[in-house]
Order: sequence, then structure tokens, then C-alpha cells
Amino acid sequence: MEKMKFAEELVREFLVFRGFTSTLECLERELSTDIGKGFQVDKILELIFSVYIPKFEVGKLVDLLGFFKKCFSYSDSSLVATISKLDESILRYYIVNALKCARKDKVLEFFGVLGDDLLHRDESWNSWFVIPYLQKPHLDPQFRVYFSEEWFRALHLSVRNFLSEIFNGSRIPALLKLSSERDTVNRLKKEIKQLNLKVSHVQNLLREKDALLSQSRSGPEEASISHEGKVHSTSLIGEREPYLPEDNLQVLESLDKGGSGNLQSEEEFPEVKTVFQDTFLGHTSPITRCRFSASGDNIASASIDGTVRIWTYDSSAPTSRNATIYCGAEIMSLEWDCKSDRLLLIGTSNGGIKVWNVDAKRVVCDLNLTEAYPSILDLKCSPVEPIFVSAAASTRQGTGYINRMGFASLTVWNMRTWKSMAVLPLGEDPPAITSLCFNHNGKLLAAAATDGLIHMFDMSAGQQVTGWPAHDCAINSILFGPDETSIFSFGTDGNIFEWSLHNQGKITWSRNCSRFCNPGNSSLYRHEMALDANGRKLLVTSGSARAPIYQVRGNMSGMRTLSHHESITTVDWHPTLPIYLTGSADHSVRVTSIS
Repeated sequence: MEKMKFAEELVREFLVFRGFTSTLECLERELSTDIGKGFQVDKILELIFSVYIPKFEVGKLVDLLGFFKKCFSYSDSSLVATISKLDESILRYYIVNALKCARKDKVLEFFGVLGDDLLHRDESWNSWFVIPYLQKPHLDPQFRVYFSEEWFRALHLSVRNFLSEIFNGSRIPALLKLSSERDTVNRLKKEIKQLNLKVSHVQNLLREKDALLSQSRSGPEEASISHEGKVHSTSLIGEREPYLPEDNLQVLESLDKGGSGNLQSEEEFPEVKTVFQDTFLGHTSPITRCRFSASGDNIASASIDGTVRIWTYDSSAPTSRNATIYCGAEIMSLEWDCKSDRLLLIGTSNGGIKVWNVDAKRVVCDLNLTEAYPSILDLKCSPVEPIFVSAAASTRQGTGYINRMGFASLTVWNMRTWKSMAVLPLGEDPPAITSLCFNHNGKLLAAAATDGLIHMFDMSAGQQVTGWPAHDCAINSILFGPDETSIFSFGTDGNIFEWSLHNQGKITWSRNCSRFCNPGNSSLYRHEMALDANGRKLLVTSGSARAPIYQVRGNMSGMRTLSHHESITTVDWHPTLPIYLTGSADHSVRVTSIS
């Protein structure tokens, strides 16, 4: 379909260039009634046997047959004999049809136009020059077979089979070949880009391994504090310059939760090294959510004004799914179907869940929750079953994003019938659920709440199996770790904890990003985090124009994203490649590939 549309655009471009406006109008009229979107052999047969031959348009018939002969001979010389045989039979049927209609004059006209050419073609045509002068040619033994209905049906069927086999098989029109060649070039460019990314990723891993090897050979890192109160650090990778608190270094508070405490220091993060970056400027208000599709080829981004846009950053990916969806309310959650790029779920601030079919380019389902729970804070599709879970919340008076959230409702929906299946139990008057996450097989669902609790549900039983207090404040976002032996939680105080699932309550890794998630901006929207495909890098939203990318369980320092013009409100990672998304209050969405 993409190839056909590309070819049609080329034809339109040529007709406009030449000023063939009448032809362009005819093209548009026929395209509007075109159903098959492919080669229609009946149209060609109708032109030959129902137009040119009955109307005795010998010049047009000869031109069409000559076109076929020239076209197919260039593509495959082995077809020349077959084409010549069919051409000969069609011309003989022209003569027969004229005699049946008592139009001897058209037969004489035929030989007057083509006589010399036919004499040079084949000696078998010599006897046909006498046919206009025979009294009853249909009874003549030499010509009788050509006047039979059986011969005409055999000819009609042979022409049909030949054209069908050629156009639907080995012979592709040149315009469609242009599209194929373009797709091949774009595919190769994409493969080169992905290979470059993989090379960069492998080089990055090698540098990490070299650093670890140097560390194991040199012994533990030593730190000392000078008489002037300056902190000096002697690293195994190299010496660092002395630094002061006013040099933008922050010493983080000691964390002592679940028996895990550590004193962490954090340098001013260096800017990421990009392979490429693309900025999408299609929105006209602050971005609330942006998400890669399951394949990573498509992106959905939403803004406060209730607009969702579907687009692609890759020139080799088809753009036929690009669309703008107007929802009439602020978009609070987006979720792609985990198994394909076909469906996009959209949660709004007025209790609506819309399901957009990207192939049909329309809303295929419009769910409305009760007025008691108008805010659809999160949506998550099961990676295995055709179900999704919605986290809805009531509203209350408050000054900040989290403070406006009231009680929670967790509903399980069937994605085939689009009806609710169950409501997960949360107890009486439960605080709002802000974030959901399935594990790899869809058997466990984690839910984070505004009271700082993490809830774990067994989806087969529809019951909560465990839970624990993770933060002394509301939780912004929750994620399963890459090996699913841990779970990450991100609190409104800026603390990020990685919790062990084998030893509940134990923190295995932590960071404090409060300097990025400052209270002045965090009250305007809900912060979130995203893990890359390898689970080694954690990207976090930011109240400033740059966002941090933390190195999880590694010795490498973190990084900072390139600068937007305003705060970074939403983030996501490509499902397989080192490419991330950032949406900003400056109305832009950026796709960035890093080395």
C-alpha cells in the first residue's frame, strides 16, 4: 500500500508539472472509486475486448499491444514469443469481429494500416488478405475456428492469465520499483544507524570493563579531607580536582532504610554524547506524556490541551500511521499495546479512556469511568494477556499535582470486549494510585500510591499478595528492574530506591535527585522515570531544562540530557536501542540517540 501511494504521488507530481489538469482530474476520480488498490486485469480486458475492438479503434489497439510487447520484452526476453502469439490472436479477432458486424470496410481499413507490417511478420498472414472477399468466411475451413465462441473464450482466458501472471508476479511497474529502491536505501540507512549504535554501546561497555579492571588491580579508592576543609578524592580511574560545595557538588543525605545506608557524592553531570537528535514541534502546549511503541518505530506524545500526536522519527519507517487525536481534555496517561503498534490507549482528566487504532486511524473504543474517578493517572497493558489496568483517582481541593488526587480505583479491562473484568482490592478509602507496572509474564502488578506504599497484586487471583511502605511521601513512578529481582520507586522528595524482591524492605541502590525535582516545579506535574533496554541507565524528569541519566549499579558517573527551553515533564526509552524521549513544558518532544 505504501508503494502504491508513493507511485500515485509521483504521477500527480508529473501531471501538475506538465499542466495536464484534465488528466489529473480523471486520475483523482478513478482513485476515489478504486477498491482493490492493485492491478485490475478486468479493466485491461474490458479496454481491449469491450472498447477498442467493438468500436474499431485499431490505432489505439495497436498502440496498447505495442506497449505490452515493448514493456515485457525489456523485462524478460523469454516472453517475446508468448506476447507475439497473443498479439497475433487479438488482431485476428479484430478482423473476425468486424466481419461478424458486417463491417468489411473496417477490415480493409485494418489491412490498409497494418498490411505492410503483417506481411513482414509472418507468412501465415498472407492468406488473411483474401478474407474480406470471401462470401462466407465463417464456413471456410481455414478460418472457421476463429469464428467459434470456444476460440474467443480461450483467447480471452489466455490474455487474462498472461496479464495476471505478469503484473501480479514477476513484472513490477517501474514506479513501484522506485518505492522499493527508496525503502531499501532507508532500510540500509536504518541498519547502519543501528549498527553504529551497537558499536558505540559495545565501546561503552569495554570502557566500563577497563575501569573495573583498573580498580581491581589498584585497590580501594582513598579519600581524604584537607586542613582547609576541602574534599580530595583519589580515584582508580584518575585524579579529580579538589572541589567545594559551591562548585555544584552535592553531598547527599545518608539513607538508612531497611538496613541499607550509604553516603553518596555527586558531581555536576557531564552532557550526553549524542549520535543524533530530532525535535518534534507539533504540539502547542506543554507535553504531559510521550511513549515509544512496542517496536520503537512509532511515538505517541500528548499535551495539556488534550491533543495526542502519533509520529515517527525514523525516515525509513512508514508515516501512514501519523495522526492527530483531539480528546477534549488534558491527557494524563498513554500506553501502547505491548504486542504490536496497532493500539494506543489514552487516559484523560475527565474520566475517559480512548482506544485509538493506528491502522484504521480512528477511535475504536471510548470508555467512560464513573464521575467519582475522573483522573486516569496511569494505564498499563499486560505483556501476555489481552487485558489492561487503569488507575483512576477522585479529585479534591489542593494546590499541587499530588495534593489534588483523592481516592483510588484500580480496574482490569478486557481488550477484546472492552468491558471491565474486575476491580482490584485496595481497602477502604485508598489513596490514589499514581503508577502501575507489570512484570514480564503479566502475573504480578505493582502499584505505587500517594501515601508512599507499594502494592503487589497476583493478577491470576486478583488479590494483593504483599506491600510495604517505600517512601515517607507520595510515589511518582514505579518500575520493575531488568532482571525483575528488584523494583524501583521514585518519591516526590526526589529519592529513588531500588528494592530487593527477594529480601523485602532492603534497598540495593539509591539516588537523590531532589536538586532536579525541585518542589517549585514538581507541584505542577507528576515526575516519572524510565529504564533503558539493558536496565543500566535510569532517566528522570526534571524541574529544570536538563534531566539526569543515572548509571544503575555502576561505577560510571551519571549524565545530563541536552537542554530544552523549559522543564522536562516526561521521559521514555526505546525498547531495544540506546535512544530516549524527552517531552518538555516548552511544547517540544525530542528523540536522542546516545553513544
